Amino acid sequence: QVQLVESGGGSVQAGGSLRLSCVASEYTGMRYCMGWFRQTPGKEREGVATVYPGGAPTYYADSVKGRFTISQDNTKNTLYLQMNSLKPEDTSIYYCAAARACIGLKFYGPSDWGQGTQVTVSS
Repeated sequence: QVQLVESGGGSVQAGGSLRLSCVASEYTGMRYCMGWFRQTPGKEREGVATVYPGGAPTYYADSVKGRFTISQDNTKNTLYLQMNSLKPEDTSIYYCAAARACIGLKFYGPSDWGQGTQVTVSS
């Protein structure tokens, strides 16, 4: 089981930027699909961005393409999500996750999740 701890959430105005970080308890680079998901109360959890083992390919939700970038630093066991040009509709709790199997923005089988970090974008 991989322990995941997110940080970097906060409150920003529309058009601003935030960078989320997710530190894993072990090396994940070549072993796990890694991803960022978000969930707003009353809505289903949605995949935001994922990266396959080895660092490629990456997948993005249509709503964040061109604004968000997923990356990882395997020397630090850390996954990032750079979020630019934030919109009020990006307001959500963002979760980091790791899984052995994935297709696109979907994770399959056992997966591990962080506790989440709140992102609030005001207009």
